[in-house]
Amino acid sequence: MKPLALLLAALLMAPTLAPAQGARSPFWTEAWRGWHFYEEPEAPEAVLPPPRRQPSSPPDARANKPKRPPELTEFDRLQATLEDARKVAIVKPSEENVRRYMELEAEVVARASAFADVAQRVAWSSPHLDPSLQGRPVNARALEVFEQQTLADRSRVVAELGRDHVLLFFFRSDCPYCHAFAPTILEFQARHGIKVEAVSLDGGPMPGFAGARRDNGIASALRVSQVPAVYLAQPFSGTITPIGFGVLSEAQLLERIVAVSEPRYRAMVPSTIRRLPTGDAHAPLSAAPSLPTEERP
Repeated sequence: MKPLALLLAALLMAPTLAPAQGARSPFWTEAWRGWHFYEEPEAPEAVLPPPRRQPSSPPDARANKPKRPPELTEFDRLQATLEDARKVAIVKPSEENVRRYMELEAEVVARASAFADVAQRVAWSSPHLDPSLQGRPVNARALEVFEQQTLADRSRVVAELGRDHVLLFFFRSDCPYCHAFAPTILEFQARHGIKVEAVSLDGGPMPGFAGARRDNGIASALRVSQVPAVYLAQPFSGTITPIGFGVLSEAQLLERIVAVSEPRYRAMVPSTIRRLPTGDAHAPLSAAPSLPTEERP
């Protein structure tokens, strides 16, 4: 019985001894809670994250939007009114509806006419805005000067090309169009200083071209399917560019030769330019006729 008495005494004395051991815990001083061997520790207070800073709302885009000119509002109103009147007149073509539409249309035409008059006066006082001064003139005397200057400029370009280029003239002796075109290309050669090499597809002659070459495969290589045909060739590089087919005038020859000689043309239309290898017995296009091989100056 002595151990039981000692245990009971220890239990009775526990409330008075607990604060000496741990005064911070209220467990030993609250007998009403009952007797337990241990107590679950209180859960620590949850630490809430700091409130997220709300992004500042963007300024109203409409506040910075420039104010719409009243002229645009008036234009939209007039356009919508005219369109509505047209639709009403189409659906119900009464005299009143048609007259209203025609009156609105006349108002729009009058405003457009006023705009055209002002634009014309602005062009007169601003040469860089005057379309009659840009490109081909419309005045008869100015047009004559323009054509003379253009002809001289193109002739000079062709003469420079003639230093290392030739024209290939493909023909057949039984082709009436070839006979009609032959004098033109002969005069072109004499006037602009570029040599013409004639190639006969059937081996027959052509007046004015006593030294014409017989076709030895170059026509097939260039896919010449129609005569007369004219090509611009650069012998030392083997570059051959089509100029045209059929009967061409001197002006057309000048215009086309100058056009195809520009670098931008060669960049835009590379498929029209062919290179014919020469001197290689194994090359598929080696049957091309030999061309003048004067060196580039």
